[in-house]
Amino acid sequence: MQQPFISIIVPCYNQAQYLDESLQSVLNQTYQNWECIIVNDGSPDNTEEIALQWTNKDPRFRYLHQENSGVSAARNNGINNSKGEWILPLDGDDRINENYLRLASYKFSEIPHIIYCKGKKFGITTGNLYQTDFEGTNILIENSIFCSAFFQKKLWEKVEGYDENMINGYEDWEFWIRLYSTFDNLIVTRLDYFGFNYRLKEISRNTLAMKNHDKKIKEYILQKHNLLYNKYFGEYMEVLGSLLEYKKENSILKKITKSKRFLIYQKLSSIFDKFSFR
Repeated sequence: MQQPFISIIVPCYNQAQYLDESLQSVLNQTYQNWECIIVNDGSPDNTEEIALQWTNKDPRFRYLHQENSGVSAARNNGINNSKGEWILPLDGDDRINENYLRLASYKFSEIPHIIYCKGKKFGITTGNLYQTDFEGTNILIENSIFCSAFFQKKLWEKVEGYDENMINGYEDWEFWIRLYSTFDNLIVTRLDYFGFNYRLKEISRNTLAMKNHDKKIKEYILQKHNLLYNKYFGEYMEVLGSLLEYKKENSILKKITKSKRFLIYQKLSSIFDKFSFR
């Protein structure tokens, strides 16, 4: 029986020094029916030189170049040019462990929408990635799924890909939210396997985004999916939106009756604390 074909999409911008490690982790896979598309997002370093060494080493590696447009555009470009039924994004500085593709492939026949695994941090900090099991509306509050998760290409087409307006981070979270909003019963499978390694550096796209753009990105997500958030959280999200925009929690809560204020405050505290990527 033919194994399903997997397309691994590796966007790369100023990550040439880590790219060998990332691509070696792909080559080490025990599952063999894959292609790996390296998308150079207009990187000023020697990404192209390294990528072409890999395309010469193994024809399953392919190389694309684009003007600098951000990771969402790079992923979309790679997926547009992919041949696989299943897609796995992998950033150019991260790694996957050797059995990730094989173990995920065992779940393909169950037709889940998303398959992911357990993850570890490495680099300047080590340890397990903070994750909670996927549970319905929790994905609206916090991103429990990292970017390197499997999904079918036809689902990516259905939601029209990653949002290319999101150039400062959380684009994977917003992508999962769109899948959640599109499919009434989103089926998400988490493998009991540490298959993903997330590199932490002193300076990275994600850390800079969280430091400099965190509030704006979350406001963008809230506004883009306002109807969805209101559907599930109603007045809680209305108050939360005001908190994110104005940071006037006390003045807002004073306008609500004392008993109702206490209940909303409890709920808000839980939501507000969790509304982040960890």
